[in-house]
Parts: sequence; structure tokens; C-alpha cells
Amino acid sequence: MRIQDMNWAQVEARVAQDDRCVLPIGSVEQHAYLSLATDMILAERVSVEAAEPLGVPVFPCLPFGMAAGFTAYPGTISLKLRTYLAVIEDMLDSVHRAGFRRILIVNGHGGNAPVNPLIGEWLNDHRDASVKLHDWWRAPNTMAKVLEIDPAASHASWMENFPWTRLEGAPVPDFSKERIDFSAVSRVDAGRKRTRIAEGNYHGVFQRPDAEMLAIWQVGVAETRHEIEHGWH
Repeated sequence: MRIQDMNWAQVEARVAQDDRCVLPIGSVEQHAYLSLATDMILAERVSVEAAEPLGVPVFPCLPFGMAAGFTAYPGTISLKLRTYLAVIEDMLDSVHRAGFRRILIVNGHGGNAPVNPLIGEWLNDHRDASVKLHDWWRAPNTMAKVLEIDPAASHASWMENFPWTRLEGAPVPDFSKERIDFSAVSRVDAGRKRTRIAEGNYHGVFQRPDAEMLAIWQVGVAETRHEIEHGWH
């Protein structure tokens, strides 16, 4: 259930019966020929579909994350580390204040990894709560399905090309890109990264059949739902 479809009194009544909620987090950054909001779109959608049969509230996705390496691509928005962690902490404080004690953060962007140690610190100050960070796209079952279909899967490649992340009229190249030199990319600034990454795909083909993508999606939704239902203690 989307939190925007509830009012405050409904949230108060709900949390008295069930103290679970979902906080999706994403990023607005280059994804080659896909939407700049790919990470945000996927994190929120997988959260909503996973939580819907359980009636667990899902907050709107935090769209912006840490994407310093992509700032040379127009449209990318990147928060500084200290800013981002402060925002996540404020979000956790807010839902805790509302009565939520089991909080699942569904992450759609690898660059948001520093959230993990913050959660540990926050939990030390909120010993009545439980927080899980779920990187939905690389969770074990979902990533196993991805690799079963095509091991050449990466940022902005076919593995993020769903019907709801592609753009009408945007070209989709029909070739398999060679793997970028990750070591060379990691040691330079955003401008030189753009030169070395080019359109943005790290490696692999740009699109695969929708039937394969929907099969991955079904696994991702089921795995996210399992996180909402289990493993809180």
C-alpha cells in the first residue's frame, strides 16, 4: 500500500496493528539509453508490488542518492555523503516517531552502500527497532536469475532495461559492449569517467526479451516480499 493513499489517522491505526514499513531509496543518474530515474523507478515499483498483498505501507522512493562518478552526465543529481546520510537518518527518525519498528529499506543503487554502517549506528540508539537494507537487484535469488539468463549484466545494460525504465523514441543499440576497465574508471574524476564509459553501459547487450525481464522481476518481487515478511528477529 502506498503511503500517499493513506492519511495520518490511517497510519496511526495501521502501525498499532503492524509496525512494518518500507522505505525505497534510489538515484537519478545516467543509465545510457534508459530513464535517468531507473534506480528510483525500480526500487519503488518492486517495493509496492512486494508489499501490496501484505498491506504494508510503502513510502515514496527517495529519488536522489550518491552518484558522484556520473555528475558529468547531464541530469544526474548526486548528494554529498554527509548530506545523504543525514537525510537517511532523518527518514528513520521520522518513521520511528510514527511508531514503525520494523523498517525495510529497499535500495536500487549500488552507490548508496554507505547507508549500511549508518543503520548499525542508528540501531544502537533505537534498540526497540529492526532495520534491514535490501539491495533488491543483487539479492541472491534475483541475481542468480540474472546470471542464469546472461552473465554479462551490469549498470545500464539489459538487466535494467524493463518496459517501465525504457524511453519511447530512445535508440537501443543492437550489440554487446565489451567490459569497461573498472580499475581505470575508478581512479579518475567524473569527466574522465564519462570519456571512458561513453554512453554509460558497463558491459553486455542493451536489451533482452521482455519475457526474460518479467521472469527476473517476478523473482525480485518475491524475494523482496520475503524480506518484508521474515527475518526481523
